[in-house]
Amino acid sequence: MKIQSLAELKQIRRAMAEHAARLAAEEAERREAERRREREQRLFEMAVGPVVRLPAHGRFEHRPAGPSTQPVQRQLDEARVMHEALSDEFDVETLLHTDDLLSYRRPGLGPDVVRKLREGRWSIQRHIDLHGLRIDEAREALGQFIRECHRHGLRCVRVVHGKGLGSPGRTPVLKTRVLRWLVQKREVLAFVQARPAEGGAGALVVLLQPADRERRIDPAQRQN
Repeated sequence: MKIQSLAELKQIRRAMAEHAARLAAEEAERREAERRREREQRLFEMAVGPVVRLPAHGRFEHRPAGPSTQPVQRQLDEARVMHEALSDEFDVETLLHTDDLLSYRRPGLGPDVVRKLREGRWSIQRHIDLHGLRIDEAREALGQFIRECHRHGLRCVRVVHGKGLGSPGRTPVLKTRVLRWLVQKREVLAFVQARPAEGGAGALVVLLQPADRERRIDPAQRQN
């Protein structure tokens, strides 16, 4: 390295001196820490006296196992979802409260629930549009949508399934499957075909049970 000037030489010497001082300070700190440890050890020995290792006793020392690395919660969630899997083979026609206007009410609920749902007594709080989804995608999206809405305490939602006019044979395949899926959801109390302004024959208005399962009040009594 070539020194260009006296000022540069002084700067190098100053940097070297600072580096040496820093090393000396670190060494002094290390030695002081070592002296403190030695003093603490001597104090401990003076307090408790000589220490002798116990002979082997032959007993097994149980050590608690560390936390499991298995994704237990995820496995439980997946098992619950599989348990609640929606079947495409469910015969919706066997339900006593399904009528020609595509309305449904869970057994035990009065007909006023369906009537008030048709009249729009419950405000629609959220909706999902299943247009363009494959059957498996639509089933999964609908199941997740219903679970999330129920968990957040929503009571009335809209499910848009379309009228099936673009399906082969102009048969509403997705619409029929949505009916089957909804009646299998424990969160669903009732549903009706949407009013024209809300989608008409291409949508359903769905009433969900309260998030608090301990409440047994008929939902029809919530609206006058």
